[in-house]
Amino acid sequence: MNVFRLLGDLSHLASILILLQKIQSTRSCRGISFKTQALYATVFIARYLDLFYEWVSLYNFTMKVFFIASSCYILYLMKYKYRPTHDPSIDTFRVEYLLGPCVVLSLLFHYRFTIPELLWSFSIFLEATAILPQLFMLQRTGEAETITTHYLAALGAYRALYIPNWIYRYFTEDMVDPIAVTAGIVQTALYLDFFYVYFTKVLQGQKFELPA
Repeated sequence: MNVFRLLGDLSHLASILILLQKIQSTRSCRGISFKTQALYATVFIARYLDLFYEWVSLYNFTMKVFFIASSCYILYLMKYKYRPTHDPSIDTFRVEYLLGPCVVLSLLFHYRFTIPELLWSFSIFLEATAILPQLFMLQRTGEAETITTHYLAALGAYRALYIPNWIYRYFTEDMVDPIAVTAGIVQTALYLDFFYVYFTKVLQGQKFELPA
């Protein structure tokens, strides 16, 4: 554990808490992609199955349980409690275009041909692209509530902070994970347009609106 990894984890934690606060305070899922949330739930479940057979630390265990439980709870809120506030007509990204390639990539790029390792690899590739349905929704609507943009910013910062974490580990532990690094760079790159608008508008007190 190093400061970059810790800050990344805290940013990830903050993104989920912000999203839950947005849904509960507004009693609405407006502007949130159910498909992106479903993909994140899939990521966490696939990656953290080792909860059942491997103990790392209390911190590791607590974070894994939180991510799985919170993602499932968000799906419950969107699917049942606040379902009328979600508009599937604008949440139309074809997730099969993500799932299929991620399955293929996990079969091609992995460290051991075992079920846990294949699921881990699949989760890494899927996480890199899971935000696409949400970004696609932003493109379609052209705007977003401020609290929703804070959620997305915290989520993007989480992955961006992992880049200095990998650099630090390379120089201090002589360790590099090509799969995670490549997927993380792709994931961070997907946020670049969003971050530009976020920093130039939202943090300046303006409404989040994409250029026409």
